Amino acid sequence: MLSNVSMKFLPGYKYAIIGTNGAGKSTICYIIMGLSAYKPYKGRIILDTNDITDLSVSERAKLGITLMWQEPARFEGMTVETYLNLGGKLAIQKSEIVEAMEFVGLNPAVYLKRFVDKTLSGGERKRVELASILLLKPKYVIFDEPDSGIDLMSLNIINDVVNYVAQYGGTPIIITHREEMAYNTDYGYLICAGKILKHGTTNDVINAFRGTCEVCEHPNLPKSEEMK
Repeated sequence: MLSNVSMKFLPGYKYAIIGTNGAGKSTICYIIMGLSAYKPYKGRIILDTNDITDLSVSERAKLGITLMWQEPARFEGMTVETYLNLGGKLAIQKSEIVEAMEFVGLNPAVYLKRFVDKTLSGGERKRVELASILLLKPKYVIFDEPDSGIDLMSLNIINDVVNYVAQYGGTPIIITHREEMAYNTDYGYLICAGKILKHGTTNDVINAFRGTCEVCEHPNLPKSEEMK
């Protein structure tokens, strides 16, 4: 359960939401995305001065909010090429798809006609999803534990996509419990037991994470609700 969580995300900046497993990080991203089981009891969600608290997932997606799931979905019978054409743009050129796939390290000659199903590994499906983000260019991209189940080379690709989103004026938000993923951001929020323990520059938040969470015997019990 979250308590008195207030966050602000500005265009062109990179954000990290850091905390141990079970701290409430993913709950925050599900509330932002509008999953039906995660509607806030109190408080509002404001997007560009508009209240979107009661909007559905699809309505929020149309406004430019995208969630990259920790475990990417599978789609039986759908090819990678078809999946990457579902982003909502009226005319995605094949050359754009090829460029996006190459950006995330997928050989188009090998993967265009592959199916987005169990025949792809979790890491391969994550790369496909990263390619879809490049093509869609959403305003806000929430990366939920993007480094889970992938190799070290893919970490660089994720950072490249995060940088790309910020460069075109979008807002990437990284949900993570690893310092390595948080370093490539500008501003961070440290979460514990559904509360914000600290927020500020990412380096300051990481230092607080090291000094508080990594030595805490009760990872979901804040040492201080007043830590700033």
